[in-house]
Amino acid sequence: MFFIDTIEVAGLGNRSYLAGGRREALVVDPPRDVDQVIAAAARRGVRIAHVVETHVHNDYVTGGPELARLTGAAYLVPAGARVSFERTPVHDGDTMVVDAGAGLVLRALATPGHTPHHTSYVLEADGAAVAVFTGGSLLIGTVGRPDLVEPRLTEGLARAQHASARRLADELPDETTVLPTHGFGSFCSAGPAEGGATTIGKEKSANEALTRDVDTFVADLLAGLDEVPAYYAHMGPANAAGPAPVDLTPPAVADADEIAARLAAGEWVVDLRNRVAFAEGHVAGSFNFEAEGQLATYLAWLIPWGKPVTLLAESSGQLAAAQRELVRVGVDRPAAAATGEPSAWVREGEPLAAFRRATFADLAARHPGDGLVVLDVRRSSERADGFIEGSVHIPVHALHGRLGEIPAGEVWVHCAGGMRAAIAASLLDAAGREVVAVDDAFAAAEKAGLTVRTA
Repeated sequence: MFFIDTIEVAGLGNRSYLAGGRREALVVDPPRDVDQVIAAAARRGVRIAHVVETHVHNDYVTGGPELARLTGAAYLVPAGARVSFERTPVHDGDTMVVDAGAGLVLRALATPGHTPHHTSYVLEADGAAVAVFTGGSLLIGTVGRPDLVEPRLTEGLARAQHASARRLADELPDETTVLPTHGFGSFCSAGPAEGGATTIGKEKSANEALTRDVDTFVADLLAGLDEVPAYYAHMGPANAAGPAPVDLTPPAVADADEIAARLAAGEWVVDLRNRVAFAEGHVAGSFNFEAEGQLATYLAWLIPWGKPVTLLAESSGQLAAAQRELVRVGVDRPAAAATGEPSAWVREGEPLAAFRRATFADLAARHPGDGLVVLDVRRSSERADGFIEGSVHIPVHALHGRLGEIPAGEVWVHCAGGMRAAIAASLLDAAGREVVAVDDAFAAAEKAGLTVRTA
């Protein structure tokens, strides 16, 4: 008897896993906030005996060292990974008993490509492979991107990804469940992953690494690589050094005077409320990153690394959830925070700022000579599939440093669905621009009568 529980880290598009038998279990690629992993093991009534890393991660801070310390588990890290802490180095072919009573054994398979040292782990029950934890190697329909380590290594790692995927397909039975860490919205994925469950057999017929020759695969993979979030540059070093334990206690409470002082000092004040509420009324100069959106990814991507951030939330629960998201990417302690209504976040007599929201139909109804600017803040790969004629393109992650490039006039800003447009609108509003946030799906642009062209 064995079990495998999935621990979703939805904000980052990743998954961790708890797997084991009646008494003991292992954890694969744990998030930094390990309390949820410990709670999952407690629900199963098992002891965490092994904490396993498939690679030194580039997209989040691992909870591996802390989880191993708290549980007394062996901490397994690929032998080729250069780290500065004590761990059990894992080599290709190594095996570890997970739960002797359940006949569970973990077997390491070297699968370089996402990183040079990347390792996958096969879970065997009574000698038969039942699942493989593939980390950033074989994903659902794609593979992990090979360009996060060093530009000169990218093509070689892309070729290694192809070979590693083939090794997994050749050595494991078709019915083996494939359990990747990346590929559920993570920017570590080389392409969009589809579906939530897969097997080796399914991947043989659907995965680009298993259906294309190596040269075609590599050429297509390299051509399709998208922008890398800026905070990735800080994740690998943090993980190699061994991350510190997290502190999720509530931040110091900021009143209206402190919020104003922090804004005046050039610090970031981030409003976590939904984009509709923010547009209707917010502290002038604050930025909107919705707690329910990809908060960790986009805030960590845009904020100058290390700059103090004050969080404004509608409730203590929303604030706590945001803190949990942010520690996963190394934004550890908010400088301060406030909860409640925005009217309490401004000093007496100061008005709240606001801007309009609209649809693509509203934009289409405007006359071309009205002196408006259409700003597209999607990524380059999205824009290549279609863009509004005459629009200005600055991806949202680059906008804060390129505000001066936007022509004069009222700015109508859009993305693919509304979330990134709201972030961009808040940046523009804070900079004193007259802005309208297009809160609409891009598919509606052409239907509304706007001219959409492709690159």
